[in-house]
Amino acid sequence: MTFGRLAILVGLAASQLGSAATIQRRTVTCPTGQTTANQACCALFPVIDLLQKDLFDGGECGEEAHSALRIAFHDGIGFSKQGADGSILAFNTTETGYRKNLLIDDIVASQWPIFEQSGLSAGDFLHLAAAVGTGNCPGAPRLPYSMGRPAPVAPAPDLTVPEPTDSITDILARFADAGFVAPEVIWLLASHSIAAADKVDPTIPGTPFDSDTQFYLEVLLKGNQFPGTGQQNGEVLSPLAGEMRLQSDFAFSQDSRTACFWQEAINDQAFIMQKFSAAMQKLQVLGQTGLTDCSDVIPIPKSFAGPISYPASFAETDVQQACTATPFPSLATVAGPAPTVPPV
Repeated sequence: MTFGRLAILVGLAASQLGSAATIQRRTVTCPTGQTTANQACCALFPVIDLLQKDLFDGGECGEEAHSALRIAFHDGIGFSKQGADGSILAFNTTETGYRKNLLIDDIVASQWPIFEQSGLSAGDFLHLAAAVGTGNCPGAPRLPYSMGRPAPVAPAPDLTVPEPTDSITDILARFADAGFVAPEVIWLLASHSIAAADKVDPTIPGTPFDSDTQFYLEVLLKGNQFPGTGQQNGEVLSPLAGEMRLQSDFAFSQDSRTACFWQEAINDQAFIMQKFSAAMQKLQVLGQTGLTDCSDVIPIPKSFAGPISYPASFAETDVQQACTATPFPSLATVAGPAPTVPPV
Protein backbone atom coordinates (compact mmCIF):
# COMPACT_ATOMS: atom_id res chain seq x y z
CA MET A 1 0.00 0.00 0.00
CA THR A 2 1.12 3.54 -0.73
CA PHE A 3 0.77 6.48 1.63
CA GLY A 4 -2.48 7.48 0.33
CA ARG A 5 -2.86 4.15 1.59
CA LEU A 6 -0.30 5.71 5.20
CA ALA A 7 -9.39 25.15 5.40
CA ILE A 8 -7.90 26.20 8.59
CA LEU A 9 -4.27 27.06 8.83
CA VAL A 10 -2.84 26.03 12.18
CA GLY A 11 0.55 27.13 13.38
CA LEU A 12 3.08 24.42 14.10
CA ALA A 13 4.07 23.73 17.68
CA ALA A 14 7.58 24.32 18.90
CA SER A 15 8.49 27.38 16.85
CA GLN A 16 12.13 26.73 17.58
CA LEU A 17 12.12 24.14 14.81
CA GLY A 18 11.28 26.34 11.89
CA SER A 19 9.94 24.89 8.66
CA ALA A 20 11.35 21.85 6.89
CA ALA A 21 11.08 23.92 3.74
CA THR A 22 13.53 26.51 5.03
CA ILE A 23 16.51 26.87 2.67
CA GLN A 24 19.61 25.38 4.25
CA ARG A 25 22.72 27.37 3.25
CA ARG A 26 25.33 25.33 5.12
CA THR A 27 26.37 21.90 3.86
CA VAL A 28 28.42 19.49 5.95
CA THR A 29 29.99 16.38 4.48
CA CYS A 30 29.73 13.55 7.02
CA PRO A 31 32.30 10.76 7.54
CA THR A 32 29.88 8.49 5.65
CA GLY A 33 30.14 10.77 2.60
CA GLN A 34 26.55 11.98 2.94
CA THR A 35 25.73 15.64 3.39
CA THR A 36 23.48 17.52 5.79
CA ALA A 37 22.98 21.09 6.93
CA ASN A 38 24.09 20.38 10.49
CA GLN A 39 27.10 18.45 11.78
CA ALA A 40 25.07 16.90 14.60
CA CYS A 41 22.82 15.19 12.07
CA CYS A 42 25.74 13.14 10.71
CA ALA A 43 25.21 10.69 13.58
CA LEU A 44 21.85 9.73 12.08
CA PHE A 45 23.04 8.28 8.78
CA PRO A 46 24.42 5.01 10.26
CA VAL A 47 21.20 4.63 12.27
CA ILE A 48 19.11 5.13 9.14
CA ASP A 49 21.16 2.46 7.38
CA LEU A 50 20.46 0.08 10.27
CA LEU A 51 16.76 0.88 10.18
CA GLN A 52 16.53 0.30 6.45
CA LYS A 53 18.49 -2.95 6.57
CA ASP A 54 17.29 -4.57 9.79
CA LEU A 55 13.79 -3.13 10.32
CA PHE A 56 12.39 -2.05 6.96
CA ASP A 57 13.60 -4.97 4.82
CA GLY A 58 15.83 -2.86 2.61
CA GLY A 59 13.55 0.16 2.46
CA GLU A 60 10.07 -1.32 2.04
CA CYS A 61 6.78 0.33 2.90
CA GLY A 62 5.64 -2.74 4.79
CA GLU A 63 4.25 -3.70 8.16
CA GLU A 64 7.25 -2.34 10.09
CA ALA A 65 6.93 1.05 8.39
CA HIS A 66 3.26 1.14 9.34
CA SER A 67 4.13 0.09 12.89
CA ALA A 68 6.84 2.73 13.26
CA LEU A 69 4.33 5.45 12.46
CA ARG A 70 1.80 3.91 14.82
CA ILE A 71 4.10 3.77 17.84
CA ALA A 72 5.23 7.36 17.19
CA PHE A 73 1.59 8.45 17.29
CA HIS A 74 0.96 6.54 20.53
CA ASP A 75 4.08 8.09 22.05
CA GLY A 76 3.19 11.64 21.05
CA ILE A 77 -0.47 11.68 22.04
CA GLY A 78 0.09 9.47 25.08
CA PHE A 79 1.01 12.22 27.51
CA SER A 80 -0.68 15.42 26.44
CA LYS A 81 1.82 18.19 25.64
CA GLN A 82 4.76 16.33 27.21
CA GLY A 83 4.32 13.24 25.07
CA ALA A 84 6.94 12.95 22.32
CA ASP A 85 9.76 11.69 24.52
CA GLY A 86 10.02 7.99 23.67
CA SER A 87 8.61 6.83 26.99
CA ILE A 88 6.59 4.15 25.23
CA LEU A 89 9.89 2.58 24.14
CA ALA A 90 11.99 3.26 27.25
CA PHE A 91 9.24 2.20 29.68
CA ASN A 92 7.73 -0.41 27.41
CA THR A 93 7.02 -2.97 30.12
CA THR A 94 4.64 -0.43 31.66
CA GLU A 95 3.07 1.24 28.64
CA THR A 96 2.56 -1.89 26.55
CA GLY A 97 0.38 -3.15 29.39
CA TYR A 98 -2.14 -0.40 28.71
CA ARG A 99 -5.27 -1.63 26.95
CA LYS A 100 -5.05 1.17 24.39
CA ASN A 101 -1.56 0.12 23.29
CA LEU A 102 -2.55 -3.14 21.61
CA LEU A 103 0.32 -4.73 19.66
CA ILE A 104 2.83 -2.09 20.74
CA ASP A 105 4.83 -4.87 22.43
CA ASP A 106 5.43 -6.44 19.00
CA ILE A 107 6.66 -3.11 17.63
CA VAL A 108 8.97 -2.60 20.61
CA ALA A 109 10.40 -6.09 20.14
CA SER A 110 11.27 -5.28 16.51
CA GLN A 111 12.77 -1.87 17.24
CA TRP A 112 14.58 -2.54 20.52
CA PRO A 113 17.74 -4.26 19.16
CA ILE A 114 18.29 -1.40 16.71
CA PHE A 115 17.55 1.22 19.35
CA GLU A 116 20.24 -0.30 21.57
CA GLN A 117 22.79 0.11 18.77
CA SER A 118 21.70 3.61 17.80
CA GLY A 119 23.20 5.75 20.56
CA LEU A 120 20.08 7.94 20.37
CA SER A 121 17.60 8.80 23.10
CA ALA A 122 14.40 6.76 22.99
CA GLY A 123 12.41 9.71 21.66
CA ASP A 124 14.91 10.59 18.94
CA PHE A 125 15.11 6.97 17.80
CA LEU A 126 11.37 6.29 17.82
CA HIS A 127 10.48 9.39 15.84
CA LEU A 128 13.39 8.89 13.43
CA ALA A 129 12.08 5.39 12.68
CA ALA A 130 8.63 6.82 11.98
CA ALA A 131 10.00 9.43 9.56
CA VAL A 132 12.26 6.96 7.76
CA GLY A 133 9.54 4.30 7.50
CA THR A 134 7.04 6.82 6.14
CA GLY A 135 9.69 7.98 3.66
CA ASN A 136 9.71 4.46 2.22
CA CYS A 137 6.05 4.77 1.20
CA PRO A 138 5.33 6.11 -2.31
CA GLY A 139 3.10 9.16 -2.23
CA ALA A 140 3.94 9.98 1.38
CA PRO A 141 5.28 13.36 2.45
CA ARG A 142 8.88 13.66 3.58
CA LEU A 143 8.23 14.08 7.29
CA PRO A 144 10.20 16.75 9.14
CA TYR A 145 12.51 15.36 11.80
CA SER A 146 14.43 16.95 14.67
CA MET A 147 16.75 15.44 17.29
CA GLY A 148 17.84 16.36 20.79
CA ARG A 149 15.11 14.91 22.99
CA PRO A 150 16.39 14.00 26.46
CA ALA A 151 15.79 10.54 27.87
CA PRO A 152 12.25 10.17 29.23
CA VAL A 153 11.96 10.18 33.00
CA ALA A 154 8.68 8.31 33.51
CA PRO A 155 6.06 6.33 31.60
CA ALA A 156 3.04 8.12 30.21
CA PRO A 157 -0.17 7.67 32.18
CA ASP A 158 -2.78 5.18 31.03
CA LEU A 159 -5.98 6.14 29.19
CA THR A 160 -4.43 8.94 27.12
CA VAL A 161 -4.47 7.21 23.70
CA PRO A 162 -7.85 7.40 21.87
CA GLU A 163 -9.56 4.17 20.83
CA PRO A 164 -11.75 3.49 17.75
CA THR A 165 -14.69 2.84 20.07
CA ASP A 166 -14.43 6.28 21.70
CA SER A 167 -16.95 8.96 20.75
CA ILE A 168 -15.91 11.79 18.46
CA THR A 169 -16.47 14.22 21.32
CA ASP A 170 -14.09 12.27 23.55
CA ILE A 171 -11.44 11.90 20.83
CA LEU A 172 -11.54 15.60 19.96
CA ALA A 173 -11.28 16.48 23.64
CA ARG A 174 -8.21 14.24 24.05
CA PHE A 175 -6.54 15.90 21.07
CA ALA A 176 -7.55 19.37 22.26
CA ASP A 177 -5.77 18.64 25.54
CA ALA A 178 -2.62 18.04 23.49
CA GLY A 179 -3.14 21.24 21.48
CA PHE A 180 -4.80 19.94 18.30
CA VAL A 181 -7.94 21.27 16.62
CA ALA A 182 -10.48 19.21 14.65
CA PRO A 183 -8.99 19.57 11.14
CA GLU A 184 -5.57 18.52 12.41
CA VAL A 185 -7.10 15.33 13.77
CA ILE A 186 -8.54 14.55 10.33
CA TRP A 187 -5.17 15.26 8.70
CA LEU A 188 -3.38 12.96 11.13
CA LEU A 189 -5.76 10.17 10.15
CA ALA A 190 -4.06 10.08 6.75
CA SER A 191 -1.68 7.73 8.56
CA HIS A 192 -4.42 5.08 8.40
CA SER A 193 -3.79 4.96 4.68
CA ILE A 194 -0.58 3.00 5.32
CA ALA A 195 -2.07 1.08 8.23
CA ALA A 196 -3.73 -2.26 8.83
CA ALA A 197 -5.56 -3.91 11.71
CA ASP A 198 -4.21 -6.92 13.55
CA LYS A 199 -6.00 -7.04 16.89
CA VAL A 200 -8.99 -4.81 16.17
CA ASP A 201 -10.57 -8.04 14.94
CA PRO A 202 -8.25 -11.02 15.55
CA THR A 203 -10.23 -13.16 13.12
CA ILE A 204 -8.99 -11.06 10.19
CA PRO A 205 -5.38 -9.99 10.96
CA GLY A 206 -3.48 -7.73 8.59
CA THR A 207 -6.65 -6.16 7.21
CA PRO A 208 -5.92 -2.80 5.52
CA PHE A 209 -8.00 0.33 5.97
CA ASP A 210 -7.99 1.20 2.26
CA SER A 211 -6.97 -0.27 -1.08
CA ASP A 212 -4.49 2.08 -2.75
CA THR A 213 -4.42 5.84 -2.14
CA GLN A 214 -8.12 5.81 -1.37
CA PHE A 215 -8.53 6.11 2.41
CA TYR A 216 -10.72 9.22 2.70
CA LEU A 217 -12.91 8.11 -0.20
CA GLU A 218 -13.34 4.46 0.73
CA VAL A 219 -14.39 5.18 4.31
CA LEU A 220 -17.45 6.92 2.81
CA LEU A 221 -18.57 4.03 0.60
CA LYS A 222 -21.85 2.36 1.58
CA GLY A 223 -22.35 -1.33 2.14
CA ASN A 224 -21.32 -4.20 4.39
CA GLN A 225 -19.64 -6.89 2.36
CA PHE A 226 -16.61 -7.72 4.47
CA PRO A 227 -16.98 -11.10 6.26
CA GLY A 228 -15.48 -10.04 9.60
CA THR A 229 -17.18 -10.22 12.97
CA GLY A 230 -18.26 -6.61 12.66
CA GLN A 231 -18.18 -3.59 14.98
CA GLN A 232 -17.67 -5.39 18.29
CA ASN A 233 -14.03 -4.28 18.51
CA GLY A 234 -14.30 -0.87 16.91
CA GLU A 235 -14.43 -1.79 13.22
CA VAL A 236 -17.16 -0.99 10.73
CA LEU A 237 -17.58 -3.35 7.82
CA SER A 238 -16.29 -2.07 4.50
CA PRO A 239 -18.04 -2.53 1.16
CA LEU A 240 -14.70 -3.66 -0.29
CA ALA A 241 -13.85 -7.30 0.28
CA GLY A 242 -10.69 -7.62 2.36
CA GLU A 243 -10.90 -4.11 3.81
CA MET A 244 -11.86 -2.72 7.23
CA ARG A 245 -12.99 0.66 8.46
CA LEU A 246 -12.46 1.79 12.01
CA GLN A 247 -15.61 2.86 13.79
CA SER A 248 -14.03 6.18 14.72
CA ASP A 249 -12.90 6.88 11.13
CA PHE A 250 -16.42 6.39 9.82
CA ALA A 251 -17.83 8.52 12.64
CA PHE A 252 -15.37 11.33 11.82
CA SER A 253 -16.47 11.21 8.17
CA GLN A 254 -20.11 11.73 9.24
CA ASP A 255 -19.83 14.13 12.19
CA SER A 256 -20.85 17.73 11.48
CA ARG A 257 -17.67 19.02 13.17
CA THR A 258 -15.34 17.09 10.88
CA ALA A 259 -17.23 15.84 7.79
CA CYS A 260 -16.22 18.74 5.55
CA PHE A 261 -12.58 18.46 6.56
CA TRP A 262 -12.81 14.77 5.69
CA GLN A 263 -14.34 15.46 2.29
CA GLU A 264 -11.77 18.17 1.59
CA ALA A 265 -8.99 15.57 1.91
CA ILE A 266 -10.39 13.09 -0.61
CA ASN A 267 -8.95 14.28 -3.91
CA ASP A 268 -6.08 16.67 -3.23
CA GLN A 269 -2.93 14.65 -2.59
CA ALA A 270 -0.66 17.70 -2.35
CA PHE A 271 -2.99 19.29 0.21
CA ILE A 272 -3.27 16.27 2.49
CA MET A 273 0.45 15.49 2.23
CA GLN A 274 1.30 18.99 3.41
CA LYS A 275 -1.31 18.99 6.17
CA PHE A 276 -0.41 15.53 7.44
CA SER A 277 3.27 16.45 7.46
CA ALA A 278 2.61 19.62 9.46
CA ALA A 279 0.31 17.89 11.95
CA MET A 280 2.73 14.99 12.37
CA GLN A 281 5.61 17.40 12.99
CA LYS A 282 3.54 19.08 15.67
CA LEU A 283 2.82 15.72 17.30
CA GLN A 284 6.45 14.59 17.20
CA VAL A 285 7.76 17.64 19.07
CA LEU A 286 5.14 17.96 21.79
CA GLY A 287 6.79 19.08 24.99
CA GLN A 288 10.24 19.42 23.40
CA THR A 289 12.49 22.48 23.12
CA GLY A 290 15.90 23.25 21.65
CA LEU A 291 15.81 20.52 19.01
CA THR A 292 18.10 20.39 15.98
CA ASP A 293 16.40 20.20 12.58
CA CYS A 294 17.69 17.13 10.71
CA SER A 295 14.88 16.86 8.18
CA ASP A 296 17.33 16.66 5.29
CA VAL A 297 18.52 13.17 6.34
CA ILE A 298 15.08 11.61 5.83
CA PRO A 299 14.56 9.62 2.59
CA ILE A 300 12.56 11.33 -0.13
CA PRO A 301 9.46 9.22 -0.93
CA LYS A 302 8.63 8.22 -4.47
CA SER A 303 5.85 10.24 -6.04
CA PHE A 304 2.18 9.29 -6.12
CA ALA A 305 0.89 8.29 -9.54
CA GLY A 306 -2.81 8.94 -8.90
CA PRO A 307 -5.53 9.81 -9.57
CA ILE A 308 -8.06 9.08 -6.84
CA SER A 309 -10.93 7.07 -8.31
CA TYR A 310 -13.82 4.88 -7.30
CA PRO A 311 -12.95 1.18 -7.07
CA ALA A 312 -14.45 -0.90 -9.86
CA SER A 313 -18.26 -1.24 -9.56
CA PHE A 314 -18.56 1.83 -7.28
CA ALA A 315 -19.73 5.37 -8.09
CA GLU A 316 -20.87 8.57 -6.38
CA THR A 317 -24.24 6.95 -5.64
CA ASP A 318 -22.37 4.65 -3.25
CA VAL A 319 -21.02 7.55 -1.18
CA GLN A 320 -22.48 8.31 2.22
CA GLN A 321 -21.87 12.05 2.00
CA ALA A 322 -22.24 14.04 5.21
CA CYS A 323 -20.76 17.38 4.11
CA THR A 324 -23.18 19.37 1.98
CA ALA A 325 -21.44 22.75 2.24
CA THR A 326 -19.20 21.93 -0.73
CA PRO A 327 -19.72 19.73 -3.81
CA PHE A 328 -18.42 16.19 -3.66
CA PRO A 329 -15.33 15.79 -5.89
CA SER A 330 -15.91 14.43 -9.38
CA LEU A 331 -14.09 11.09 -9.69
CA ALA A 332 -13.85 8.41 -12.35
CA THR A 333 -14.46 4.70 -11.71
CA VAL A 334 -11.81 2.05 -12.33
CA ALA A 335 -12.90 -0.47 -14.96
CA GLY A 336 -13.28 -4.15 -14.15
CA PRO A 337 -14.85 -6.37 -11.48
CA ALA A 338 -15.20 -5.36 -7.85
CA PRO A 339 -11.76 -5.69 -6.22
CA THR A 340 -10.63 -7.75 -3.26
CA VAL A 341 -8.07 -5.92 -1.11
CA PRO A 342 -5.19 -8.21 -0.07
CA PRO A 343 -3.95 -8.34 3.55
CA VAL A 344 -0.64 -6.71 4.44
